[in-house]
Amino acid sequence: MKNFDIIVSPVLTEKSYDGIQAKKYTFKVAKSATKTQIKTAVEDIFGVKVARVNTVNVDGKKKRMGRSEGYTSDYKKAVVFLTEDSKAIEFFESLS
Repeated sequence: MKNFDIIVSPVLTEKSYDGIQAKKYTFKVAKSATKTQIKTAVEDIFGVKVARVNTVNVDGKKKRMGRSEGYTSDYKKAVVFLTEDSKAIEFFESLS
């Protein structure tokens, strides 16, 4: 898997915005990605030093459209913690 295939998108929520000041960033990642692959992908793409990675598998929510029911897609979420001496990710700095 290539680095750009591992990181799908950033997660932009109120809770994830609170972690930006502490160099804690949240990404939606490929379901088959491991913590080591996520760490190397973030380091290569953004040019930062990663201290640790926490992952969680998020189940899809139940949704209804009229009479029919279904579920949103399942996905994997990764919370990436940068080291103290690492620079911040520029994409997130422009948002806060």
